[in-house]
Amino acid sequence: KKKKKLASLGRGRKGNATLVEADDTLVLIDCGFTVKETEQRLARLGLAADQLSAILVTHEHGDHIRSAGALGRKTGCPVYSSFGTASAVQGKRTSLSGANWQEVRPGRAFTVGALQILPVLVPHDAREPCQYRFTWQGRTLGVLTDLGAITPHVVDAYQDCDALVLECNHDAQMLVHGPYPPSLKRRVGGMLGHLSNDQAAALLRQANVDRLQHLVLSHLSEQNNTSRHALDAIERVVTRGRERIGVASQTEGFGFFFF
Repeated sequence: KKKKKLASLGRGRKGNATLVEADDTLVLIDCGFTVKETEQRLARLGLAADQLSAILVTHEHGDHIRSAGALGRKTGCPVYSSFGTASAVQGKRTSLSGANWQEVRPGRAFTVGALQILPVLVPHDAREPCQYRFTWQGRTLGVLTDLGAITPHVVDAYQDCDALVLECNHDAQMLVHGPYPPSLKRRVGGMLGHLSNDQAAALLRQANVDRLQHLVLSHLSEQNNTSRHALDAIERVVTRGRERIGVASQTEGFGFFFF
């Protein structure tokens, strides 16, 4: 029996792209690299862009949307985003126009092939940012990055996952004492910025962590975090089965795992 698979082509400031595969359905979440680099990263996993069933965009920041429209136009596969995200890039090089664009509405689930997908509205400094939760044959995968606060709505959507990709962007003290200018520190640490290690841990305290088979800590800042800081915060909550926890590489992401 085929299991659900998850991989990342890269997570961080240089570009973001995550793959979810279930049966014959292959979905790419975000496309923050050039078309050429995305195709090269897919090839490392033995995949080609024309195998994609859909591209889902979380928000309009360049490290997430860079070539989503271009790849959609090249392959003909549908590109899904909120109306706010699509309108934010209208007329820009990252525009989704000309692609087979499909609107997603936060809180309203839709289906792509074997996957049921729920777009979840999150607090971030973008027009209408959504993260996504995937369900397939009773299994649930959550991808949750690029948000500045844990809302009750977010807890509700992500508390019962079998696998979770979770932002641990910064250590609060490292951010305070780090190299960023004050305005950027305020943005990253603010309600519409990025999750700290402690905020990520706070989400897990409200979740069914015993159900988690895989937890991938993601979007770690090179300047304001380390794998050790992130793991220390999370392992205070996930005290059993620490082998379930991995850290995504900024440059390489992570290879496929099954659940």
